[in-house]
Amino acid sequence: MKIDLKPNEVVVKAGDTQHLNSHETVGGKLILTNQRVYFKSEEKNEYNMEIMPKEIEEIMYFKTNFLSPNGLNIITKEGKQLKFKIKKRDSWGKAINQMY
Repeated sequence: MKIDLKPNEVVVKAGDTQHLNSHETVGGKLILTNQRVYFKSEEKNEYNMEIMPKEIEEIMYFKTNFLSPNGLNIITKEGKQLKFKIKKRDSWGKAINQMY
């Protein structure tokens, strides 16, 4: 899996994730660079997304089931909720919070 990096862009963190949307769960990679957050779908390019720091309003955590505290919700200023199931969500949340 490869993404095109912009000039002076460096990958800070990357990990396997599942994007939880209203229609289905899409597997892929969540990639944090020094300039953006990027979700790259394993199969369907229509689910690839780029989140710029200026678009982020808030980061919230949630449980994906009763005992699993591994949900990361990125809320945009437009009101979109981008939910991801990812390991070590606290370190992801802290790293993303430092961007904006």
